[in-house]
Amino acid sequence: MLIAATADLSLVVDDRGIIRDTAAGRADFEGQGIESWLGRPWIDTVTVESRPKIDALLRDSAPGTMTRWRQVNHPSPTGTDLPIRYATLRPRKDGPIIVIGQDLRAIAALQRRLAETQQALERDYDRLRTAETRYKLLFQLSGEPVLVVDAGTRRVTEVNPAAMRLLGRSQKRLIGQDAADLFDAASLRELETLFAGLRVTGQATDLVMPLAGGRGDVRVSASLFRGEGTTSVLVRLASLAPVTPERVEFSGGALDVIQRMPEGFVVTDAARRILTANTAFLDLTQHATEEQVRGRTLDSWLGREETEALALFAMLRDHGSVRHFPTVMRGQYGSMEEVEIAAVATSHAEQPCFGFTVRATPRRAAPVHAGGGHDLPRSVEQMTELVGRVSMKALVRETTDLIEKLCIEAALRITRDNRASAAEMLGLSRQGLYAKMRRYGVGDLDTNDPELTS
Repeated sequence: MLIAATADLSLVVDDRGIIRDTAAGRADFEGQGIESWLGRPWIDTVTVESRPKIDALLRDSAPGTMTRWRQVNHPSPTGTDLPIRYATLRPRKDGPIIVIGQDLRAIAALQRRLAETQQALERDYDRLRTAETRYKLLFQLSGEPVLVVDAGTRRVTEVNPAAMRLLGRSQKRLIGQDAADLFDAASLRELETLFAGLRVTGQATDLVMPLAGGRGDVRVSASLFRGEGTTSVLVRLASLAPVTPERVEFSGGALDVIQRMPEGFVVTDAARRILTANTAFLDLTQHATEEQVRGRTLDSWLGREETEALALFAMLRDHGSVRHFPTVMRGQYGSMEEVEIAAVATSHAEQPCFGFTVRATPRRAAPVHAGGGHDLPRSVEQMTELVGRVSMKALVRETTDLIEKLCIEAALRITRDNRASAAEMLGLSRQGLYAKMRRYGVGDLDTNDPELTS
């Protein structure tokens, strides 16, 4: 009676593990089917993943000691498993075993809410990151010169490439500079009036002001906005006269620099025939002079199979540029070098051509994965490296298996290896979860259990 009064649930189990008595200290256990446990083996009242824990509780029961607490799940008529935290004690040798249980339904509900909240936060974070990326891309690609200036200190905090070209200064020289220094000194009073009006009314009329250094007059438009606890001013500049761009003259010969580059450089025409190549590319293909490769197609040395070169040129035609394309360069005497290619297409030039840089990559030992058959790629980068080498059907199948395994591992980690909660979180039945765990080798399952293998 004392134990029943202090515990949420208490059981009396004999030496054979049969439940002889039950007592519930809480009224909300009604409808959980506890009364049907009498006369049944204790191990038959729990879910399949909890059976090893029941065996340990019965095995560790000894006079004068109390076993450590273990969490198990009981199937419930309500459809949601009943989580109980158990410990056992045996008052005397060869006597019955007293089982003390604590109800964990409130903790399980909190865990589910925590997991749902975490997933909601992750979704919100992804949306914010997407919005930030979109803003930065639009800011950088905008053809209109734009500055972001701190409203209090008048210091420049952001600048886009169009503004850098208009002002003739690099980003490093513009960030942190007083916005007044960008304009002619005679316009300082007008600029101060502009910022004062923004701080008071939030609006200001457009001004025409000369830039510093005699770079011409511009129309200045300003808008006030708040973000991250600070007030900033979005300043737009519209040139009233075209600014002649500075022409940069190369000294020493750009072609000589390309020839001395440690990375391979090659230019081909639209038919993939080599027009020019530097010394590093000749070393990769095991040729002595440029005349030996000029006029031949790049496919002759590129890729393990013909599909790799086809995939590279297809991406180049569709997107105009390719970065970090992994492949191999084959020499005329049988050598093979792992390389990474970056390429660009100049389709709008008078003579359309392709430019390639070929960089040798360090050799890395291939990761060893458990299990037979083919290895399962562990990242998106490894998946994309297989494009052009493996059929799309096989690639999609491998990607699906990888995502399923990662989702199961994440759900088990969030629920602290509570299989029932993990199955509910993933929208699977328990048997479906066990089948996938066995397929991917996740967790520790007793494969000899008849219920697990059914």
